[in-house]
Amino acid sequence: MGNSFGCSASGERLVSAARDGDLVEAKMLLECNPCLAKYSTFGGVNSPLHFAAAKGHNEIVALLLENGAEVNSRNYCGQTALMQACRYGHWEVVQTLLLLRCNVTRADYLSGRTALHFAAVNGHVRCIRLLFADFVPSVPLNSMNALTFDAGDGSNIKNSALLKFVNKPADAGITALHMAALNGYFDCVQLLLDLRANVSAVTFHYGTSMDLIGAGSTPLHYAACGGNLKCCQILLARGASRMTLNCNGWLPLDVAKMWGRHWLEPLLAPNSDSVIPVFPPSNYLSLPLMSVLSIARESGLQALSTSFDESDTCAVCLERACSVAAEGCRHQLCVKCALYLCSTSSMSSETVGPPGSIPCPLCRHGIIAFVKLPGSPEKEMKLPLSLGFCTPCMLHPRESSDRSLTASSPDIRKNRVVSVSSDMFCPVSCSPFPSVAIPSCHCNDGPCPSFEPRDSERGDESPRSQGTVESDKMDGPRLDRTSCSSMFWGRRSNSRENQCNSEINT
Repeated sequence: MGNSFGCSASGERLVSAARDGDLVEAKMLLECNPCLAKYSTFGGVNSPLHFAAAKGHNEIVALLLENGAEVNSRNYCGQTALMQACRYGHWEVVQTLLLLRCNVTRADYLSGRTALHFAAVNGHVRCIRLLFADFVPSVPLNSMNALTFDAGDGSNIKNSALLKFVNKPADAGITALHMAALNGYFDCVQLLLDLRANVSAVTFHYGTSMDLIGAGSTPLHYAACGGNLKCCQILLARGASRMTLNCNGWLPLDVAKMWGRHWLEPLLAPNSDSVIPVFPPSNYLSLPLMSVLSIARESGLQALSTSFDESDTCAVCLERACSVAAEGCRHQLCVKCALYLCSTSSMSSETVGPPGSIPCPLCRHGIIAFVKLPGSPEKEMKLPLSLGFCTPCMLHPRESSDRSLTASSPDIRKNRVVSVSSDMFCPVSCSPFPSVAIPSCHCNDGPCPSFEPRDSERGDESPRSQGTVESDKMDGPRLDRTSCSSMFWGRRSNSRENQCNSEINT
């Protein structure tokens, strides 16, 4: 009994360290008892890995995984650490979990939401980009849009897994595109559409969780409820129909009128003659991400040689040896800088290369893929025993990637830049990305918003004057969220989820 009490006390100390980001305390506790990495709070609500992922403590996440924590472990609600990291927009934690081959398609117990739903509902576009690293091949965009794409070893792989993942419905049939469109996250909507999200997907025709908009609604119905003009425009540009009726017999125009989005009426009218702009591919589409992630999994970010020739030093970080080279310009980087570049760059690729390419930090050439340098250190990442039973994406097994790398790396010349100005490193810098949380529903305290717009709501939500610039309508401040928890999942599951979230946010 005393040992049990002591283990519980140490486990609670580790939970506190994971929540507060105390790396020293976490190291000390795990050195004394590595089994604490699998500890969970009273009742199995959350594990230290869930706390560290939700708070964005990437070093503690890596420490817990090294000591045997299960990368796909679930909490009381069936949510994984990946879902918690995507909920709060911690893309570095998502990157670490992907390196250890976490399961991105796993859904929670309550409403069938995946990590993609959590990222889309809060507008974390960088997390969405990383979630598709194992689904989007490092090939030109026109090849990806075909029914099949070349895997690099002469075989063709159908991209049905990509379509299944991006269009996977949660409770009531809501997809990630529905969630992003409702909340007005244009960057997420644009990226999901580039990844072949179904613009005509409708929610299920049964259930009561969709009464505020109507069952059988399309993403355009949700965008009309959210009131973002730019989201409606890109949905229409990609093939959405103004004439689709939901189960209540409502057009997107009717939904916009019910929620007081009067500035959308000229665009959503069935006989509208509004000019819809042409939207280029998303700046967050990262084609070389799969290739560099595969190399990082093989070598490991910590497998860095301490003694190497100074001429082989990475020109970006000036700390590590070069281990990858960009296809095309052949400039060499370390794998960590290449992975960071592919995860954070949001520059338009129209001026530097084909859509979806990442500009090289040394010459601005568009990079579609990275190749491994000959003679680079190979060190398999040390995975806990339990990780062998996880289910990574099987589209690109390691054997095929090895063959493609050896076949495409004959002679890689060392292109060096003698002097590089400081402004050339801008694409690698991490700019802060805002994370906006959806306010909680107050339906328990009062009735939900009525379908008839009131005068006060019309005055607050509509444009301030007739002289408002059109761009301000498109990109203006986001409106108060019209969504509530009953719009996505039943109230029966809110108590369990609130219990998990309140424990993390205490």
